[in-house]
Amino acid sequence: MDGVVQSRLPFAPWADARTRRLPGILPLDMADWLRVDDAYAGQMALRDRLIAEREDAVVGQVSLAAQAIEEFYEFTLARLPEGFVWAGDSVTRPDGVRLTLDPARPLQTLGRLVQQDLCLMQEHGTGEHMLSAAVLCFPAGWTLAEKLGRPLMRMHRPVEDYTPDMGRRVQRLLDAVRVETPLWRANAHHSRAPLFNPLTEDAPKDTVAQGAMPFIRSERQCLIRLPVSRAVLFSIHTYVVRLEDLTAAQASALAEFPIHRAL
Repeated sequence: MDGVVQSRLPFAPWADARTRRLPGILPLDMADWLRVDDAYAGQMALRDRLIAEREDAVVGQVSLAAQAIEEFYEFTLARLPEGFVWAGDSVTRPDGVRLTLDPARPLQTLGRLVQQDLCLMQEHGTGEHMLSAAVLCFPAGWTLAEKLGRPLMRMHRPVEDYTPDMGRRVQRLLDAVRVETPLWRANAHHSRAPLFNPLTEDAPKDTVAQGAMPFIRSERQCLIRLPVSRAVLFSIHTYVVRLEDLTAAQASALAEFPIHRAL
């Protein structure tokens, strides 16, 4: 474990009947889209290092995405929450780090500003969305290079639960996202893995017993339709909390509705 954990989990998907079953979609309040929590400084320090030292592993785009990236760069900068301080062409982050904005490197710049991983999903004449761009510092058991430019169904290889029927449901969900109705969902796994946990598709599955995994890893995933390019912006805010830091209600619900996946 890399030591970057939150002190609490603000939402436990297993403890809410609306999100206990897939896909567990809820409406998103855009005022609550980009969050800054108590792990911000630690997560951002790790993001800084990954983008500086392993950029090829955490940043990528296909040519189709160029125009949409320009739009989502401005879209995201315009929605930085309280705690970011602007001064000309620079922004001081909530952890005190000052960053010069670089529109020529939009993915890298956003990846060093916000705690969320950011992915662009675009339809390319096939009826299925594909991953066209991403700054992905905290992959939960997948590798950006294997997924970039791939359509949804192919992206989810080799996830057993992602059946053709599930693929059609997810595609309908992406088609249904409207500019005025952004959405969010959350997942959760038992974990002993670091935040940066890339695995190739043919990597062996982790067989460690859940009892040896003292953390819960949960992703808050948001789906936002960009108004001009019509691309779907998929953001991921990753929480890692110790089991003992769950609330009594969260722990009780976890015993009643156990999580079966582990990372």
